[in-house]
Amino acid sequence: MNAPLPPIAAMDPADPADREARLRAELADAFRICHALGWSESVGNHFSAAVSDDGQRFLLNPRWQHFDTITPEDLLLLNCRDATVLDGPEPPDASAWCVHGTLHRRRPDARVVLHAHSPYATALACLKDPTLVPIDNNTARFHGRTAYDLSFGGIADAAEEGERLADALGDKSVLVMGNHGVTILGESVAAAFEDLYFFEKAAQTLILARSTGEPLAVLSDAVARHTAEGWQAYSGMADRHFAYLRRQLPPLA
Repeated sequence: MNAPLPPIAAMDPADPADREARLRAELADAFRICHALGWSESVGNHFSAAVSDDGQRFLLNPRWQHFDTITPEDLLLLNCRDATVLDGPEPPDASAWCVHGTLHRRRPDARVVLHAHSPYATALACLKDPTLVPIDNNTARFHGRTAYDLSFGGIADAAEEGERLADALGDKSVLVMGNHGVTILGESVAAAFEDLYFFEKAAQTLILARSTGEPLAVLSDAVARHTAEGWQAYSGMADRHFAYLRRQLPPLA
């Protein structure tokens, strides 16, 4: 059992223990927000967040615990270079370790990794061509930031699957996993969750537009790039939006 966390107001941002406590609180709330938005799936899917400066020690949700019940104290603290993790008394889900352990090891800049099967992102991933075509502000937000993996081979619970996904992701921050879902990388819980939110909105817009059967009014590369760059000035939205969503959460029973 983890020790009780100090009150948020009493935390010192310069203290490593307090930084971890704040990160635990934010990540735990991200799970509950995801469920409130209808993006959780039974007791599966996984979010993680790096704790150490080198990105190797990270928090991950416990095996098969429902998103709506996760508290800061529930989160596992793992080392992505520890080959014995799955042999421990309370191991994480094998597919979570395969994906998140590999991504934190291969991409230490990825402070937060969110994997979800949100409805429209998953529908997009199931198209023969799941390219997120830039047709509006939200779809263009991800121009030049999205990678695609179209080699679905079932549940990703083998080491080689994690390596293949990391290879497919490259230096991008969004991975559309063909026939599967989406994985988002971010520098903070708020930033990653904002991208997950807007990716779902973008996928919804594209799916609805395609459903009309009419030709898409696709933005030029220049306009899409300009729109994506324009989003950078709105990076502060993530903190404000995430703070609002956290305030809407009911107290844990």
